[in-house]
Amino acid sequence: MSSVATSLNRNQRNTFIASFLGWTLDAFDFFLVSLTATEIAKEFHLGVTAILLTVTLTLAMRPLGALIFGLLAERFGRRTPLMIDILLYSALELLTAFSPNYITFLVLRILFGIGMGGEWGLGSSLAMESLPTRSRGLYSGILQQGYAFGYLLAALAYGILFPIIGWRGLFIVGALPALLVVYIRLSVTESEVWAQRQESLRSRGIGMWQSIWKAIKSHGLVFLYVIFLMTAFNSLSHGTQDNLPTFLKAQLHFSPGQASTITIISNIGAIIGGTLFGAFSQSWGRRRAIIIASILGIIMIPLWTGLIQIPLVGTAVSLSIGAFLLQFMVQGAWGIIPAHLNELSPTDVRGTFPGFAYQLGNLFASWIVFIEGVTANALGTEKLPNYQLALAYFSLGAFLAVIIFTAVGREAREADFLRHDDETERVELVETGETSPA
Repeated sequence: MSSVATSLNRNQRNTFIASFLGWTLDAFDFFLVSLTATEIAKEFHLGVTAILLTVTLTLAMRPLGALIFGLLAERFGRRTPLMIDILLYSALELLTAFSPNYITFLVLRILFGIGMGGEWGLGSSLAMESLPTRSRGLYSGILQQGYAFGYLLAALAYGILFPIIGWRGLFIVGALPALLVVYIRLSVTESEVWAQRQESLRSRGIGMWQSIWKAIKSHGLVFLYVIFLMTAFNSLSHGTQDNLPTFLKAQLHFSPGQASTITIISNIGAIIGGTLFGAFSQSWGRRRAIIIASILGIIMIPLWTGLIQIPLVGTAVSLSIGAFLLQFMVQGAWGIIPAHLNELSPTDVRGTFPGFAYQLGNLFASWIVFIEGVTANALGTEKLPNYQLALAYFSLGAFLAVIIFTAVGREAREADFLRHDDETERVELVETGETSPA
């Protein structure tokens, strides 16, 4: 693993760092709402479920952002659309801090979903196209943990800064990702895979839309399968992460500091699990690694929700251990996804397909956060919701869905990452009446 970790050249390192930080800061901005939901609800004189609805609508708008910025990536490359996207979601985060009322807050979070939806596809395609084949599993795991690292930073900011600057001040801090654009502008070059593909298409007189349509037509079943897979995956991540602070504060009456600490611990587990399982997937295979992580995750649910507790250590410590172990497995499965999706994707639509499929999964899974809140109220009361059972039920269902959809899929071999180029080119040559080059 150490030789893999040192196998990147300067440009590959810069590209990977930019992609990782883009996803980290995107997640940081997103999770500020989850962490401050009870406080925002109190200021706007609303129930917590009204704030959770904004989280749902943010998730629901992410496919639109993935589509818009994905198409821009196919036309103009990965780098420039990535910079525009980061500026967009940073500006919307800053404006959120000055929301005078709930409706303005709601609209800004909807628009934020467009910016958030564009980042993952752009960053992951730029990174995966630049990395050497033997490094892809490890760096896939690290890249995806930018999300957990962003959550961890948000939890740290909440625990340290919230008592001083309040929730509005946190959203002002959330505008800092705009500075990442300077680094990308100075240090990151365009994807060579995209540039070479564009040159190949131009030399044969094939336009962007024609190329995209051919790729979709040739790989339609793969598109459909990945959308179902990512619906299960997004149900798993958002179903186990977004309502955790609300569970701790609204049901268990933990302080903001206690909720922040447990959230930080859970994300440390996520970062370690995602990195390790991403690396293991290089030898185990992507699907086997996902299934192993998911089965182990199911075992951790009772400890994570407090349905069972470790004797003699106290509720907070027991929940912290459960949160660490559960997110170790959740993000263990997730750490494989950047490589898995990019290996399944045809090159012609790699700027659009992985991110769009990912975010369509978010769309179909977006209601899980809101439904968990409603279910918690139904299982308990509005004043004392039962998030414990709601989280247990939904996380079990999500893990099982991930296992089933992964098991019925096919293994995306690393060679497929390049083979799609050849397959698409053969289709184009046949349809244009040309012959394959020697």
